[in-house]
Amino acid sequence: MKTLLLLTASVTVANAAWKPVEGAMLTPWTAGVNPGKVWSEYPRPMLERAEWTNLNGLWSYAVTGKDAASPGDWAGEILVPFCPESALSGVGRLIEPDQSLWYRRGLPAPVAGKRTLLHFEAVDYECSVRVNGVEVGTHRGGHTPFSFDITDALKPEGNEVLVRVHDATEGFQLHGKQKLRPGGIWYTRVSGIWQTVWLEQVPARHIRDVDYTSDVKNGSITVSAALEGPAGAAETVEAVVLLEGKPVGRASLAGDKPAVVKLAEARPWSPDSPTLYQVELALSRGGQVIDRVKSYTALREFGKAKDGAGHWRLTLNGKPVFHWGPLDQGWWPDGLLTPPSDEAMLSDIRFLK
Repeated sequence: MKTLLLLTASVTVANAAWKPVEGAMLTPWTAGVNPGKVWSEYPRPMLERAEWTNLNGLWSYAVTGKDAASPGDWAGEILVPFCPESALSGVGRLIEPDQSLWYRRGLPAPVAGKRTLLHFEAVDYECSVRVNGVEVGTHRGGHTPFSFDITDALKPEGNEVLVRVHDATEGFQLHGKQKLRPGGIWYTRVSGIWQTVWLEQVPARHIRDVDYTSDVKNGSITVSAALEGPAGAAETVEAVVLLEGKPVGRASLAGDKPAVVKLAEARPWSPDSPTLYQVELALSRGGQVIDRVKSYTALREFGKAKDGAGHWRLTLNGKPVFHWGPLDQGWWPDGLLTPPSDEAMLSDIRFLK
């Protein structure tokens, strides 16, 4: 069992407009939570762009009846991405099945010539999103990321996003170990935004996704890139693979068709040698680069094989590996499903190792 120091004393924070819920169980990382810079890490390192805006921080919130058309009066501020039931949200309130939870905050001005994507890494459970009064999309599911193109709803200035959430916790929805009446192995409910919210500026034609397939025997990686937006003539995606900052392979993808990158230095990944390759991709049209992303991958293959007794064994890079998976519930006294910080998550990894 993981050993965790629990605190109940009040903590000093940088922003007097927010503080953890009084009397709640805290952790050694609670005091390091800064409302002006909360969960500021790039949320999608597999496909990273330079132009993005972190929307975590203090939002206005309200709780209404389930079928209310608008929030009416705002109850105060909530620290996103922590759910209202958590101490780190600054709210400490249970959201009932017959209620709706509302969020509001301003948005920056759009970037000329770019499309603006609004990303939610996770919202529990059903939500609808409006920008300047226009519904830009809905989503159902508490643990999956989603995004909306909000470009056409934006104004030159004075933009606002409104998020409405309904979370019944139980019933006909996936809820994991959440319960309306927690106890024993059942945990406190988590409602609303509980992972990073962010904006991304992309060209009309851009790289939407990237995928990799490893060939350990031949020391190569197949790179696939999915493109989105109006297609043009003479499109290519140049992929450069680097190891410790040094190029070790490259390939040219014809649009969204995959290409094989032969690695000059083939270092298979393993728990004892967790080598990662950095990947830089550039989408060009007529020789001009219109989109760039950074990514990463590893040279590794998983499989299965029978041992001498005829039992199936998991293999890594063609060799049997003992799969020992300890259980880490990932539930935090101060943030519930949301860890208080990146440092808190790293402490779990170090403890397990």
